[in-house]
Amino acid sequence: MGRHLSWSTSPHGGAVGRFCLPAGRERSTPAPRHSLAFEKRGRCHASFAGKGMQSKPPHHPSSFQVLELTIQAIESLGPIVTRIRHHDRDLGEQLRRALSSVALNVAEGNRSQGGHRIARFSTAAGSNSESRVALRVAVAWGYVQKREIEAGERLLDRVAAMLHRLGVQR
Repeated sequence: MGRHLSWSTSPHGGAVGRFCLPAGRERSTPAPRHSLAFEKRGRCHASFAGKGMQSKPPHHPSSFQVLELTIQAIESLGPIVTRIRHHDRDLGEQLRRALSSVALNVAEGNRSQGGHRIARFSTAAGSNSESRVALRVAVAWGYVQKREIEAGERLLDRVAAMLHRLGVQR
């Protein structure tokens, strides 16, 4: 079925374009091509009008390396967080929330633009730092041994370095 662009008026008085699929109607002739640029890009629709359709495939958040590294750190530290929580519920919960915050803010920053992107990555860096200190506090209290947190600390250190390269100032 062909698509056509219909216009309506917004409550604020402006025209609003949207696609409609006509019931049972197909376009009988192709849409006219108006320029050489149009020929190279193909058909333009909605917000891509004038810019062409997106040429690269959609980005999958799971392919973002810093996010994947953060998830690995959470998986690595999960049993340790549980042990810390048995000794000190508040510290364990704070560590769990901080680790979750790193991942969630990295994912949000990955889909943000401009200043919002840097702000999310900065929040993630702050939560990452909080997580690392919480682990050191747990060692200081004797809840876990230093050697038990070393693998997780290395991952969190790499996350901090990646966030720094993404524009976060420490």
